Amino acid sequence: MEKQLLHTILSRIRHGALTIRYWDNTTVTYGGVKPSVTITLSSPKVVRAIIKNVSLGFSEAYMDGSLTIRGSFQDLIKVVCENSAMFRKLQLNQVAYLPRVNRRGSQKQQIQHHYDVGNDFYRLWLDKDVMAYSCAYFKSESDSLEAAQRQKIDHILGKLQLSEGMTLLDIGSGWGNLLITAAKDYCVKGLGVTLSEEQLKHSQAAAKKAGVDELVRFELANYQDLPARGEKFDRIVSVGMYEHVGRGNHGVYMKAVYDMLADGGLSLLHTISGNDLKGGSDPFMDKYIFPGGYVPAVNEVVRDLAKRGFYMTDYESLRLHYAMTLDEWLKRFEANKSKIVKMFDRRFYRMWQLYLGVCAGNFRYGGLDLSQFVFTKGINNDLPLTREFLYPPNP
Repeated sequence: MEKQLLHTILSRIRHGALTIRYWDNTTVTYGGVKPSVTITLSSPKVVRAIIKNVSLGFSEAYMDGSLTIRGSFQDLIKVVCENSAMFRKLQLNQVAYLPRVNRRGSQKQQIQHHYDVGNDFYRLWLDKDVMAYSCAYFKSESDSLEAAQRQKIDHILGKLQLSEGMTLLDIGSGWGNLLITAAKDYCVKGLGVTLSEEQLKHSQAAAKKAGVDELVRFELANYQDLPARGEKFDRIVSVGMYEHVGRGNHGVYMKAVYDMLADGGLSLLHTISGNDLKGGSDPFMDKYIFPGGYVPAVNEVVRDLAKRGFYMTDYESLRLHYAMTLDEWLKRFEANKSKIVKMFDRRFYRMWQLYLGVCAGNFRYGGLDLSQFVFTKGINNDLPLTREFLYPPNP
């Protein structure tokens, strides 16, 4: 019964092709071209789990080894996206998954679930220079990950239009390198806040090593607690943190930024976004990778900015940049398979391999985007009229 049900569903594939090797050793190719991906199913239980919930059923079967893939995750995601209407119908009859609630009291635990697996783990596959865990900025396809991550920091700091003596707040400061670079290159004073103890230790040590620990400080703190201090900042930046704010909490973030940003001040928000009219969260991502996370739609962010009284001055999509970043992360991750399995286990390795590979495919072929929003508190008529300041002429 399970085989016939899956066969009926996959027979509707009209774009691309997919091969399924069933538990009875029969092999069927769906679609009209030569397939680039073969999925092997070990038992009817796998099909039942997928029918119940595609995201969790597929991912958990892959993590447990009862489903294997020959070919790339990106090719698989391409087939899914090109036949999205068919797969969307499959999801309509599934058991609903209730995402984790992102409440004030659970946010530290949810952040530490992902980021406190250990700095040694991230060092294996992030760039070797700034150890950035967010979308890089490629000026050409030949750029190394290291160069692209340095360029990302420079690109963001350029958009912030910093000058000596300004104050900069980094919400979700990661391993600290954006704020450290701002202090070194622009002589600004800064504060970085994170909920990850591993990131905090790294950031404090890196600032001291760079000789800017008198200019910048890092704290283990929730951004929601900062406005009560009464501090004001000329610039506020957030890179890869907004996805963790959680469903229904974006107004809280916007109010906090508004309260802490000086009048006429500039803020940059760098976040994964969705191209649908409404944001959301994926069951696999919520349960295993980013508990309590929520990817906002672009229109949701723009609406929330307007509600708070911010004026958006610039928007840029870096969708393909994130696909390229994930390509490089996955390549480095897979090259360190034996070390990662030794650190954790095979199930953990497959879980993160799936996460990196599927995300790369969704940025390249699906509904994920990477957005940079620049906005001011109130009207600021003193900003440059064009973007020329970001792209100085070659000497």
